[in-house]
Amino acid sequence: MAALAGVSKSTASRVINGSSQVTPEAVASVTAAVEQLHYVPNRAARSLVRRRAQTIAMVIPQRTAEFFADPYFAEVIQGAAMYASSTDYTLTLLIESDVDPDKTRRFLTGGNVDGALVLSHHTSMQAYAKLSTSLPVVFGVRALEETTPPGHVVDVDNVEAGALATRRLVEAGRSRIATITGPLDTAAGIDRRAGWRRALLEAGLKPGPEEEGDFTPTSGARAMERLLADGRQVDAVFAASAQMATGALGVLRDRGIPVPAQIAMTAVDNNVFAVDAYPALTTVDLHTADKGALLVETLHRLIAGEEVPEMTTIPIDLVERSSV
Repeated sequence: MAALAGVSKSTASRVINGSSQVTPEAVASVTAAVEQLHYVPNRAARSLVRRRAQTIAMVIPQRTAEFFADPYFAEVIQGAAMYASSTDYTLTLLIESDVDPDKTRRFLTGGNVDGALVLSHHTSMQAYAKLSTSLPVVFGVRALEETTPPGHVVDVDNVEAGALATRRLVEAGRSRIATITGPLDTAAGIDRRAGWRRALLEAGLKPGPEEEGDFTPTSGARAMERLLADGRQVDAVFAASAQMATGALGVLRDRGIPVPAQIAMTAVDNNVFAVDAYPALTTVDLHTADKGALLVETLHRLIAGEEVPEMTTIPIDLVERSSV
């Protein structure tokens, strides 16, 4: 191909790799030769020269059943895959089981990938933070442990998400606002609860009762039953996920309690659960697919040696529907 273009092999390589250190004439000659020969760059050979695998991993340390039941992961993966397809990198998905977590870490540090994205509700970042000494790593959730070394994180402000959803209930004139929290051993669960409390205190209201769930519809239903069991006076509920909110709405419907006339409800996550709920949920859109794309973009920049801020925060929005 270089011979046909009448240039050196190094010049042809620079043109193919998009270098600006070539003349317009060389670019034209090499481009014509590429078209004539129907040349396709050999990805494996390029990887050997660059000492790169041209692969990035998305690691999800989550039980398989939880992974497939939660639309959050599907949305992040969709955004990540779409962005990765615009680069030279292939995205590999690794769902880490509890059986042999070290197997995943051995794979990541064995030269199989150029970087990793770590995405989970529950996992500690401590073990994965150590990976950053051997390859670029970007996390989809902030660290819970103060001892965790600083790393690169792409996430929403979950405190603000909880506050935004709760403020909408306050604006609707509700004053006895309960919450169904996420798991309080997760950053999202802790932060959204903190946002609920902050919004109520800012409004001069006493935080109402709270019950803990695990982001599933079943846990939302059980939490709603507990809120109603002892006659606590509630005129609104902030649920930390749309899935839990749908479970809670089912209980209210079975009890003949009208929403929003008697109890209004808001949630976090603008997904199929929020849209298909009855009534449809007023909720906070976390732009989860955008998060997936931004995770890959951030990792791509790290691999390229660029300066990247340690924390990248994704904007959020309130989506009005019928539950308030």
